[in-house]
Amino acid sequence: MAFNTRAHIPVEERYAEYHARFPALGLIGNTRMVEVTCFREELPGVRVLAKAEYANPGGSLKDRPVRRMMLEALIAGEFQGGRALLDSSSGNAGIAYAMIGAMMGVPVSIVIPGNASRERKLRIRAHGATLIETDPIEGYDEALRECHRIADARPDEFFHCDQYGNDNNWLAHYHTTAAEILEQTGGRITHFVTGIGTGGTLTGVGRRLKKEVPGVEIVQIVPEDFPGIEGLKPLEAPGDIIPAILDQSLVDRKVRASSDDSARMCALMSRQGVFAGQSSGAYLQGVYETAKRIGDGVIVTILNDIGERYMSTALWER
Repeated sequence: MAFNTRAHIPVEERYAEYHARFPALGLIGNTRMVEVTCFREELPGVRVLAKAEYANPGGSLKDRPVRRMMLEALIAGEFQGGRALLDSSSGNAGIAYAMIGAMMGVPVSIVIPGNASRERKLRIRAHGATLIETDPIEGYDEALRECHRIADARPDEFFHCDQYGNDNNWLAHYHTTAAEILEQTGGRITHFVTGIGTGGTLTGVGRRLKKEVPGVEIVQIVPEDFPGIEGLKPLEAPGDIIPAILDQSLVDRKVRASSDDSARMCALMSRQGVFAGQSSGAYLQGVYETAKRIGDGVIVTILNDIGERYMSTALWER
């Protein structure tokens, strides 16, 4: 089966002017599709393909939705008068905001849990953004709450981008990530494995695939609650904040993954030259469980970010 791994998806005409003004935005997207062969010998009837999103200039999938959200905010005049962008992030979106804010000359403030990896914090600061850290014991949802408190108290200073409730988040994946997957696979995909952070990837890619590929199955990764997996939310506790943009009706199956599962799969990929981060390892665990169940098919998943982003964590010490 031949796959087009060099597919080019044109930039929407709506943004052409801004890509001319900020040429580095053109580095985002059009990522290669990598074939992951870890399970080929055990499960020869299943082909596993992954979008290498760590190749984006910010090092993660988050460059895509942040580009669209910031462009739409710029078009709407949200940054006039020196108003800064404000949002909460576990790290990767914060890097994308800081990087694209530096390109556009927009000040950026990111509310982030104090236990986010050192690499993420350093990269955000490198682009000139301001970090506001919250108590890690309170979990990621506390960063969300603090962000809302700041936005409500200081609306003249900040535009709250709100990646959890901003439709441009999932629309970015609908128009770029999913479009590239369809182009690169020729629409020959049986399963898509992803997780939930903001819900943007699952909602955007899921809606596009369900529309264009009859019978495609969407598999959601559910991480353990503690110690958890950076960037992913289990959404099972009574007080968990459910992202407003998440379309849970798209999910056909759920697969649980632990931090140990993730570390094991990250190590497995690294031995084959693919160096991806913690959530990508969790996705690959879901891919493996799905492959064992189906025995035959084409599974697509996402390599969300690069392994170097976790050097200061325990991921590579197991």
